Amino acid sequence: MMVIVEVSQILAEVLQLPGGGENLQENSPLLGAIPEFDSMAVVSVLTALEDSYGFFVDDDEIDAEIFETVGSLAGFVEQKLNDQ
Repeated sequence: MMVIVEVSQILAEVLQLPGGGENLQENSPLLGAIPEFDSMAVVSVLTALEDSYGFFVDDDEIDAEIFETVGSLAGFVEQKLNDQ
């Protein structure tokens, strides 16, 4: 399965979005656009990504740009997977 699809599903599950992430596209905005996506949700999403993919995110890696869009978050995940 493509990383962007998996990331969309994780976002939908953590944020309890209707449709299971089907409405999330690569350019779908996250921070500031989805009311459920607050600072606590960021932590929950990162934890879910770490659990799903088996990587660890250091605090100094976290940047608001990562959470601008679904695509930027998926790109971050792909980079972490390539670094393993």
